[in-house]
Amino acid sequence: MNVVRPAETPVECAVPKVSVVIVSWNARDHLERCLASIRQHASDCVSETIVVDNASADGSPEMVAERFPEVTLVRSRRNSGFAKANNLGLAKVREGYAALINSDVILHPDCLQRLVTCLAEHPRIALVGPRILGADGRLQLTCRRLPSVWTTFCRLSGLDRMFPRSAWFSGLELPAPRHESRAVVPALGGCFWVVRSEAIADIGGLDERFFFYAEDVDWCKRFAEGGWEVVFCPEATATHYGGGSSENAPLRYSIEIIRSTLKYWKKHHGTLGQALCFVMIFLHHAIRLVIRSLKRLVRIGQPSQTSQKIMEDLTCLRWLLTRREVHVE
Repeated sequence: MNVVRPAETPVECAVPKVSVVIVSWNARDHLERCLASIRQHASDCVSETIVVDNASADGSPEMVAERFPEVTLVRSRRNSGFAKANNLGLAKVREGYAALINSDVILHPDCLQRLVTCLAEHPRIALVGPRILGADGRLQLTCRRLPSVWTTFCRLSGLDRMFPRSAWFSGLELPAPRHESRAVVPALGGCFWVVRSEAIADIGGLDERFFFYAEDVDWCKRFAEGGWEVVFCPEATATHYGGGSSENAPLRYSIEIIRSTLKYWKKHHGTLGQALCFVMIFLHHAIRLVIRSLKRLVRIGQPSQTSQKIMEDLTCLRWLLTRREVHVE
């Protein structure tokens, strides 16, 4: 990774203003905490906050209108997916920088200011992301490699979990030591980005063919192909709870992840690459189904969790064999 050195000057919000875009689907409590953290820690450099609600039924739009009147609320009539909803928000952005923040993210002090400063000081950076911590305070690995046969195999086979600090076996995620300094990376996970509007105008917005998942890696790859840089900025930090929307329909989202993965491979590796990816995913779920069924038979582990995972594997295998449409509503 190429090192991008941070500025010597302290953070002040004489830095350019930034527009914030948040996509939300049935994540009312997460969204409320996210907006409160923006108000508390970044109000001095945020000129506008745009919430795109994907037809939530949990009172999210009403909460935003009542508690955060400064927010521009865009109501979608249906759940149009993560990429399309973000593009809808980006179309309303007035500033030269846009922060795309998941509804289940909480900003830490000076986080957004540091990210915007990084972009302002390095004109070839298209996209920058912070150091992300989970709800337990542990590092989440957001620096990614672009998918290849080997990295995908390591992920699906579990080698990345068996050897988490190995650069060779770490799969799609760069190991923890690579998250310690600011650097140019191949891709960043999409829970929190700040993006240069000029770069979006150059290479286009998120690919709306991806309903959910893989749109982040695809965008980073397209920025790099256009001569732009994607940078990890660990001096900016935020907390990502995870599952803010996907936990509302876990089986449907499992299918969307597979669908998007196969679309990514077709787009960037052709029909043969997609077929190879299909085989790896199919074997992954088939082997897991056998192992989990045996565990349930001999009563190893929590029965309810094992049954849930078996249902996930069965659902994914059924979709892979039939390609029956699964809509997230």
